[in-house]
Amino acid sequence: MTTNNSVKRRKKMIEVAIPLAEINKAAAAEKQPGIGAHPRGLHLWWARRPLTAARAVIFCQMVDDPSSIPEEFPSKEDQERERMRLFSILKELIKWENFTNKKVLEKGRQEIKRSWNRCCIDNANHPEAKKLFNPDQLPEFHDPFSGGGALPLEAQRLGMKAFASDLNPVAVLINKAMIEIPPQFANMRAINPNKSQENNLIKHSWKGADGLAEDVRYYGEWMLENAKKNIGHLYPKVKITPEILEHRSDLTSYKDKELTVLTWIWARTVKSQNPAFSHVDVPLVSTFMLSNKNGKEYFIDPIIKKDSYRFTVKKGKPKEIDLARKGTSAGKRAAFKCLLSQSPLSYNYIRAEGKAGRIGLKLMAIIAKGNNEKIYLPPSPEQELIALQANPYWSPELSLPDNNPRDFKTPNYGFSQYSDLFSKRQLTSLSYFSDLITAVQVEVKKDAINAGLENDDICLNDGGIGSKAYSEAIAVYLSFAISRLADYNSSITTWKPSGQQVMQTYKRQAIPMTWDFPESNVFATSSICWSNCVKYTYQNLKSLTTDSLVGSARQQDAQSQSLSSNRIVSTDPPYYDNIGYAQLSDFFYIWLRHSLKNIFPKLFATVSVPKAEELIASSYKHGDKEVAEKFFLNGMTQAMNKISILAHEAFPLTIYYAFKQSETKNDKEGKASTGWEAFLEAVQEAGLSIKGTWPIRTELANRMIGSGTNALASSIILVCQKRDLFSKTISRNEFRRRLREELPKSIRYLESINIAPVDIAQAAIGPGMSIYTNTKAVLNSDDSKMTVREALIEINSALDEYLSQDESDFDSDTRFALTFFESYKYDKRDFGDAEGLAKARNVSVEGVAKAGIISAKGGKVYLLSRDSLDNKWQPNKDDRLCVWEATQHLIKRLESEGESSAANLLTELKQIVGHNNLPEKCRSLAYRLYNHCESTNHAEEARSYNGLIIAWPELEQLASIKPSESSVQTTLI
Repeated sequence: MTTNNSVKRRKKMIEVAIPLAEINKAAAAEKQPGIGAHPRGLHLWWARRPLTAARAVIFCQMVDDPSSIPEEFPSKEDQERERMRLFSILKELIKWENFTNKKVLEKGRQEIKRSWNRCCIDNANHPEAKKLFNPDQLPEFHDPFSGGGALPLEAQRLGMKAFASDLNPVAVLINKAMIEIPPQFANMRAINPNKSQENNLIKHSWKGADGLAEDVRYYGEWMLENAKKNIGHLYPKVKITPEILEHRSDLTSYKDKELTVLTWIWARTVKSQNPAFSHVDVPLVSTFMLSNKNGKEYFIDPIIKKDSYRFTVKKGKPKEIDLARKGTSAGKRAAFKCLLSQSPLSYNYIRAEGKAGRIGLKLMAIIAKGNNEKIYLPPSPEQELIALQANPYWSPELSLPDNNPRDFKTPNYGFSQYSDLFSKRQLTSLSYFSDLITAVQVEVKKDAINAGLENDDICLNDGGIGSKAYSEAIAVYLSFAISRLADYNSSITTWKPSGQQVMQTYKRQAIPMTWDFPESNVFATSSICWSNCVKYTYQNLKSLTTDSLVGSARQQDAQSQSLSSNRIVSTDPPYYDNIGYAQLSDFFYIWLRHSLKNIFPKLFATVSVPKAEELIASSYKHGDKEVAEKFFLNGMTQAMNKISILAHEAFPLTIYYAFKQSETKNDKEGKASTGWEAFLEAVQEAGLSIKGTWPIRTELANRMIGSGTNALASSIILVCQKRDLFSKTISRNEFRRRLREELPKSIRYLESINIAPVDIAQAAIGPGMSIYTNTKAVLNSDDSKMTVREALIEINSALDEYLSQDESDFDSDTRFALTFFESYKYDKRDFGDAEGLAKARNVSVEGVAKAGIISAKGGKVYLLSRDSLDNKWQPNKDDRLCVWEATQHLIKRLESEGESSAANLLTELKQIVGHNNLPEKCRSLAYRLYNHCESTNHAEEARSYNGLIIAWPELEQLASIKPSESSVQTTLI
């Protein structure tokens, strides 16, 4: 029963049903490379959520589920029809090609308005109806951990005024560039002289951020021309001399020509540890390969003469290709070897040399621009000397973290300042472009006044739209181009021979030590250069939607913020200790602060990014794991409590979380994830209950397979609301009973929609914690309250029971192989061990050997590895076909020949007479085997089973096999 003070709320789609498979498919597609301009390209941020997922979650958080509208949809059939209509709108909304489509966006906005109008009518008698329920204005949105800005941006595109807050100033600036600045200057024409004159001649309708983007491009080129005049001499062209042609007949057409250099390849050096060569600076090289492209191989060839060496570049495959690929590296223990004597160079020695300032640089190769090709050339003393004599205009003096060995390796080698991460020439160009940001503002303001923009002194940060504010807006985006240049032009970048390309500093969430690195020509017109950095900023800026209310991004910590008041909240908080955003973002902060501190004095008031209040459980910061965990728990509890108290009561909260359950602490009772325990305890303490969970695909599937990791593919979306004051107390036994009743249904559904096995443990937390948090308390037998930790232990125990359930669906040979594998993996065992297992499975060892999955010779028995399986195996000719064999062959095909070959095998398996649902049994076995391998720390084997499941939808599509389950979920898990 409600009172006049109670807010009446209807259930939203996110609480009942969403088209999860379609959302996951769209999110995975968005993560693929080659989709074109994307807001994420404006500035790097770590662990961004896909815009697809953000849009889908917010839409479903706002729109009423038909089951909550009985006056319009009285029957279940009516409700299901309406649900399908809403699903169809959402499916159009999340197609990447529709992301800026105004017609499609407007359909989504209208559905949100329709639900909002119902809410306003329902609460017309509420005492604060005028304040909280204005039918003429949608409720506002807030993300208190805004990070890369995906959630505020999508809330804004769906028609709400978006507020973003974060402690990190780099995150705040990114959000300003996405939700504040573009709408502030929406549909404004470009003011640069070229476009201003053009506008006087023809009628030009400027839309969205097109004018802003055009000016970013123009003034980026203005900066380039200015920089060329002053530091262009540091980037000389390279001449094809007779000496080069003497060894390279393939370069005859370039005789006496000067070519633009694209990249210089450098190696770090130390003195040899061998006394006979102690005067020699020997190179530390991870690979001598420059290009692995078939038919266009190039490599660096060291020419050794007595106690000296030089580098040359050759075309073709090296005679000893394995040695060329390894460079001078010698494995983990020896680290490197002396090029001249082959004597070892230990890491300890290299660290000591580095800390003494004795690590040097040696030019190994030059990559120049030819006629539609890259030209690989030997180094020259002149080119090396010019680079080493560069004199930076300014250098960042901020120290790198020396207490975080997990993420920052360079301090171990004496690279203790951020300036040490760049060569002198890299520092010179970056500092010069950074200094030009002030000069370009003067130029923009002058042209803006000439173009008719109001001449005022109202700053961008104060909501200005005149000449001063506009010049500051251009400065922000050009500073982002400097960030990109720094990311791709530091001495921590690497050269990728297979793609003939520069790999950025932040290939992952860390700054490792690199030994050989590419240095890009910032004045070139291709590869990593200033013009391309500006071009990418221009293109990604144009991808933003501007027909929305001007948003607001502010620097506030989540524990003390008040912005959530009466606003819709969807947020993606830090995942325990996964990413140290503050330390990582200092790399960009040093350049952004140098360029923009006069525009945003408060935002850039500190020398580095604030770290003391950052909500991560960093043992490096706190010096102790328990202290770090307590800090995280207290801070997250305060943050969740703020959200719980302040957020709009008519809507649920949605919280993203992705912490791998395998990262656990174990005790006598069982296992529980430390990261999940701390976070869920904060949710519990804040008075929130979990009403449902959704595993949303937020990571690129082929990234996990290709990178060789069992990384999470999904984030778990927790749907929360304030706990019911009248909820009941239950016993621990009742909790266990309900877990075993409800969890299997949820897991079966997850398997049917192909959730990656690596995500199962995370996804299972949701249904279990939903039971736990929706009670007043769960009591142990001694009447003490069951803790979050104990609840997680019970959930994991129930999950293990389910995943180790009855094997009756598998044939006898597979059951034998499964038991043998879980007992001995691929190890050889005595015949007696195998015979005992076989009898228990009602098979013989000889029979299983005939099935082609084990070897039984000389009194020893072992499972055949995938490499040992017959490459010519044909399932339709196998008279003892089993699920184990089919599964292993699917993985072998997938890993060695790719998805098409595996899909062909899947088609054959589907057509085998007398083996019902064989493909589904293979998938089921892969889930079972993954769980076992993960729990027993066999990561390599686990990766193969995880990879098969991740690839399964693509295999089904290629094989034209209809999925066995509907892709629409109608109940929460």
